[in-house]
Amino acid sequence: RETREELGVAVAATSVWGQLRTLPDRHGMTVAPVVANLGPLEALTLTPNPDEVEEVFTLPLAHLLREENQGYTHFRTAAGYGYTLPVFLNGPHKVWGLTAIVTELTLELLVPGRY
Repeated sequence: RETREELGVAVAATSVWGQLRTLPDRHGMTVAPVVANLGPLEALTLTPNPDEVEEVFTLPLAHLLREENQGYTHFRTAAGYGYTLPVFLNGPHKVWGLTAIVTELTLELLVPGRY
């Protein structure tokens, strides 16, 4: 649903590989990430929703797997509770928050011996 809403790409049910574990977002909603094969990116026509998407970019799997592009961000709440989330770096782009968590879960699934 989000892929269609945010990028204008309809995902066929036959393209779906499966669902990752559900995750809470920062608003307390539950997110159910779905992994799918969309085919060659060059064949896709993206129509980003300007209310939801500022910029579209891609990262090759090899880039995500390089240790120098992986990191963690540490957060602390006013109550003193701290937590750590993954972050993926790419020049001017930084993949963080829920997107980085889903990316990390996907890498663990796709390349368990390398990530």
